[in-house]
Amino acid sequence: MTRNLYLFCSAAQPVFDVAHVIEDAQSRGWNVCLGLTPTAARWLSLSLDGLAALTGHPVRWEYKLPGEPDVWPVADALLFAPATFNSLNAWALGLTDRFTHGVAAEALGKGIPVVAMPCTNTALAAHPQFDQSLAVLRGAGVELLYGEGGFVPGPAGQDGPAHFPWQAALDAVDRAGTAQA
Repeated sequence: MTRNLYLFCSAAQPVFDVAHVIEDAQSRGWNVCLGLTPTAARWLSLSLDGLAALTGHPVRWEYKLPGEPDVWPVADALLFAPATFNSLNAWALGLTDRFTHGVAAEALGKGIPVVAMPCTNTALAAHPQFDQSLAVLRGAGVELLYGEGGFVPGPAGQDGPAHFPWQAALDAVDRAGTAQA
């Protein structure tokens, strides 16, 4: 039985590894649909056709128009990683002007297992809204991989983490998807 994974990515350095993450998820039995924030789509603009070919689905960063058919199968699980400070706060606040945030918000109401891994720096993580947003998302049932066993932020001013724990994210999605089945 094929399991459908919505993989959503914000514009953070680990998004450049997304092709390898898709291949890893596919090797685990997931049919992957890739959704990006608008900035992440711009960062990956030269790779979008290749990523669509890899997944077999259009890469999405915008809502479809009313009356258009949905081009993706129904999700069995959703992974939002890397999830930036902006994306996590917008999602937690219910701000759904971006495709990824709206679909992730709806997934909570539909009972779809959701895993998220933040990717931010220590300066942004110190902002009081960040902890509130993490608490809201955890309270809504999101498995957040932050801190030990997940993403640990580094200092501000660095390009990105030396190592983003993609394997931990995919392991969590596997567990969530198995528990749902």
